[in-house]
Amino acid sequence: MAPKILLSDRIEDVCPELLKGAGFEVIENTGLSPEELAKIVGRYDGLVVRSATTVTREVLVQGKAGALKIVSRAGAGLDNIDTAAAKELGIKVVNTPGMNANAVAELTVALFIVLARKLGPAFSSVKEGRWEKKGLMGTEITGKTLGLVGLGYVGSLVAQKAKGLGMTVWAYDPFLKPEDLAKSCAAAKGLEEIWAGADFVSLHLPKTPETVNLVDAGVLGRMKKGSYLINCARGGLVDESALAEVLQHGPLAGAALDVFAEEPPGGSPLLALPNFVATPHLGASSEEAQLNVAREAARLLIDFLAPGAK
Repeated sequence: MAPKILLSDRIEDVCPELLKGAGFEVIENTGLSPEELAKIVGRYDGLVVRSATTVTREVLVQGKAGALKIVSRAGAGLDNIDTAAAKELGIKVVNTPGMNANAVAELTVALFIVLARKLGPAFSSVKEGRWEKKGLMGTEITGKTLGLVGLGYVGSLVAQKAKGLGMTVWAYDPFLKPEDLAKSCAAAKGLEEIWAGADFVSLHLPKTPETVNLVDAGVLGRMKKGSYLINCARGGLVDESALAEVLQHGPLAGAALDVFAEEPPGGSPLLALPNFVATPHLGASSEEAQLNVAREAARLLIDFLAPGAK
């Protein structure tokens, strides 16, 4: 009998096409709540999700009681999947790290320039009929120091691109060896050195209990005067209330977030600040990235569930 796959989030056509080409039966049923998903997930051998579906313990318990063997996340983050429960139940969880890394890295670098050249208020002023050239003097990123907190797939690409733009690149990542850092065009630095000395600080970390609100009021207060903070990684790494405070009173000159603790951010005080730039979780929103993650999510399922696979 052909393996049955449930696609619970909208995904590029290449994913179901590859699965069907491998002889799998594919059902698309999107927009399900965790309770709705739990009622049907046991009918399927594999589940494909993006970020909208929440795979709770109860979903996995019901899946294990039925046929579910694997959950494939079309993306890097696993925040929406109870991975501890999956491990306990013996359900394999796979994801696609690196497949959307270039898209996120390009957005990150773009936000460096948006902040440095004050393009956010510049866009707004022209559209609103003002011509405020004298009040929008910016700075160049060439010659500035970039501090990367985390140097995985995305961080490494940001390092390469920033180096090509003439920036000095520092990085902190406790899981990488010095020689790995050297290959990524980055010099190894401690966290405190990055907070205090970098002109731009960019976060490239997973969201874990240890990293939630890593950038809190204390860290923000120790950052270099006139520096910029960018987060295109995961919402919740930055204390957003504290960030709003330092953007008004220093030491930061500006900040850009593509991700928020709660999305959309609603009435966040950050949104009213002229030195704050926000994008609606666009990091992986490129045509190329979405094709890459969809293709890889399908490949991982096929490799695991195809006849003869271990």
